[in-house]
Parts: sequence; structure tokens; C-alpha cells
Amino acid sequence: MSGRLKIGELAKRSGATTKTVRYYELLGLLHEPERTESGYRLYDEKDVERLTFIRKAKSLGFSLTEIGETLTLFDSQQAPCVHVLALLDRKVLEIDRLVSELKELQQELARLREESAARAEQSGHICGIVERGIHAKGQAALTWIESQRLDPA
Repeated sequence: MSGRLKIGELAKRSGATTKTVRYYELLGLLHEPERTESGYRLYDEKDVERLTFIRKAKSLGFSLTEIGETLTLFDSQQAPCVHVLALLDRKVLEIDRLVSELKELQQELARLREESAARAEQSGHICGIVERGIHAKGQAALTWIESQRLDPA
């Protein structure tokens, strides 16, 4: 069993949780591990590298689907970096779009604040300032920001 790691050791070395390791196995991002006679999962250094790659890719904003596609290319001995470059290009464009939407939202909120400051009491059910609301692009940007805060593992 020399050089073999149990799930807790793998998780610790890669900075993940055992729950995350099991989840990534379920999704096929990690290969099915060998097992001991008593059923304990056994991993090796390649699993540490793979899990570390997954975690780094997640930190760069790659989805688990995109990571899976990249790993599939790697597993089939194709060049995954070409795929990653295309993903990065797409992400840069998405961020450019979001920055633009956030700037529009910022301008709209500043305008709303300025217009509303003159009238402390706005007509509306609870508060007319809020009920007059933000535009759809602003809402899309806020939804994206919130999703980044809530993204697990």
C-alpha cells in the first residue's frame, strides 16, 4: 500500500473535502479509484495532480463541464491547452460583457439615487425608489455576481 492515499489524505493534499472528491468521482472528473478489500478508496499522485488541476481550473472560473471536457481531451491524449485557450477567450468576452452591464447598472443606480434624493418619500407600496427598480441588464449582472458568491466547491 506504499504510495497509496486514502480519500482523507487525497483531500488534505489537494485542499478539497472528501465530499468534493466523491462528487468529482460521481461526475467522472476523477477516475474510479482502486479499493482495498474492506472498500476504502485508494489514490496515487496522479489523482492528487488531477484534483489539484480541477480546483485550480475552478478558481479560474471554469465550470465543471468545461473542466470535464478538458480532462477528456487529456485522457484521450489530445492537446487540452488549445481547448483551454478557446475557453479563456470566451470567458474574457463574457467578463467584458458583464463589466459593461455593471457600468450601466452603476450609472442607473447613481441616476436613481440622484433623482430620489430630492424626494425622500417615494410613492409605492413599500419604497418607490426600489420599486422603480433596475433594468434587465443590471439584474443579469447582479444575478451573475450572486452566483459567483454561492458557487460550491
